[in-house]
Amino acid sequence: MSQKRDCYDVLGLDRGASEDQVKKAYRKLAMKYHPDRNPGDKDAEEKFKEATEAYEILSNAELRPRYDQFGWGAFERGNGRGGGFGGAGHIDLEEAMRAFASAFGGGGGFGGSFFESLFGGMGGGGRDADGRSRGADLRYDLEIDFEEAAFGTKRELTLDVVADCPACNGTGADGKSQRETCSACGGRGMVVQNMGFVHVRQPCPRCGGSGEIIRHPCRKCNGAGRSKIARTISLNVPAGVDTGSRMRLAGKGEGGARGGPPGDLFVVLHVREHALFARDGLDVHCEIPIPFHIAALGGEVQVPTLRGDVPLKIPAGTQPGKVFTLRGLGLPEVRGTGMGDHVVAVTIEVPTGLHGNAADLLAAFGAAVKESNHPRLAAIRKKAAAFFSRRKTMAQAPGEP
Repeated sequence: MSQKRDCYDVLGLDRGASEDQVKKAYRKLAMKYHPDRNPGDKDAEEKFKEATEAYEILSNAELRPRYDQFGWGAFERGNGRGGGFGGAGHIDLEEAMRAFASAFGGGGGFGGSFFESLFGGMGGGGRDADGRSRGADLRYDLEIDFEEAAFGTKRELTLDVVADCPACNGTGADGKSQRETCSACGGRGMVVQNMGFVHVRQPCPRCGGSGEIIRHPCRKCNGAGRSKIARTISLNVPAGVDTGSRMRLAGKGEGGARGGPPGDLFVVLHVREHALFARDGLDVHCEIPIPFHIAALGGEVQVPTLRGDVPLKIPAGTQPGKVFTLRGLGLPEVRGTGMGDHVVAVTIEVPTGLHGNAADLLAAFGAAVKESNHPRLAAIRKKAAAFFSRRKTMAQAPGEP
């Protein structure tokens, strides 16, 4: 049974790859597996056709968004274009060679990309002899809170997927008829048209390339054999995930056609920002204001962490911006092989609304403090005095303005 690989995996690219990256990746693979460089190598030939197919989709501004949303299901029967997608195992080497030549300045042979004819109605892309095909892979973007990412969570996902029509069990026919082999193409799905010295293969106009016809199509799915159904899926999100983490749920994608195996569901996570904590890898960062008297004299403050308040000793003379690290109190690694740290940056909070005795005591404190108790302020004043002294000397020199 043929199973189509993901186009991005074929070219070794991320889903956000630019057009230039797509073209460079395809050129590299196409040159490596080009039949002229690998005469008689069937494996290289298949890889060349597979890379060409992936390039034709990802380089096309119309096809790529559809593929990103629906995967290969975007090009199957019943998904708005009338037919399936040819697939690396169902295209001619000649067609792949024309596409390669067109992509790199060699012309398009019989007039443009071979995908123009494939989308005209060919069925059976990625199908076996019984007409079965693997279901398309799906992508689901899920937003979760910071707390859910830190400790893990369980979610119920409800999504619409394409699966075998429940009314006809995927046959596409109502109870009065069955699928019949198309007499026009003999079940091959393709017919050959003679154009002078050239023989052109094209999808059978009678069966749309499927190789079969239905005299009495199912009313619910209009003969497609598949329809959208609502499916609820339980998802266990492990602790430690981050934005961009991808979870694969095997067999939870679209159902396969005619009893084929289902595709996979890929859940891409997006973690919302938190009001107190920020993330840097497995480390958690937070900023904590401390009273100025504790910063001056030293003491202990309670620091909020993922695991509750933790006491933190503040040395005497702590300055704003001082960073403390609480080991092992960060986020867990998804696979359970490590733990991050909790990083605390302190700021000095000046008290407000002082009255009576508190204000008098603070004034007495200020009077008792000397400049030597503020070394950073003393250093700044020393530098300022040097600047003004130098400026005065320059002003007194002849010729100075």
